[in-house]
Amino acid sequence: MEIRATDLGEAEVLALLELHHSEMQQFSPPGTCHVLDLDGLKQPGIEVFAAWDEGRLLAIGALKQHDGFGEIKSMRAHPDARGTGAGKAMLEHLIARGRELGLAQIKLETGRGTLFEAAVGLYKARGFEPCGSFAGYVPGDFTQLFALDIA
Repeated sequence: MEIRATDLGEAEVLALLELHHSEMQQFSPPGTCHVLDLDGLKQPGIEVFAAWDEGRLLAIGALKQHDGFGEIKSMRAHPDARGTGAGKAMLEHLIARGRELGLAQIKLETGRGTLFEAAVGLYKARGFEPCGSFAGYVPGDFTQLFALDIA
């Protein structure tokens, strides 16, 4: 598996981002969907990565830099790559990149429900713990916030 930065020009990456965007909007109550669209992922301070295995896309993930911490965005395994460890590898890559950038924490916002269970399990297994509000997100009945100290 090779994880590398993407310029968001690969058709496979765009298709997986579209699937991710569609699912997040479909399964998030009104006002709770914080998924970035393609233009949002192209903003300064956001790096997007793709995990590949011999030309096959396995996962995507982005790291958004804030003052002192990084935020995981658009992390998604390809449906055909679930259970292969691609999501875990992407998470480790984003954490390592945060350390390279000198960030003290990695944070993320996610939802509740069946669609989100695997991701939440992955984050908790890696040591992410519930945290308070950040970057305009507020924890609630649907919204869950997590943080991991990496300094």
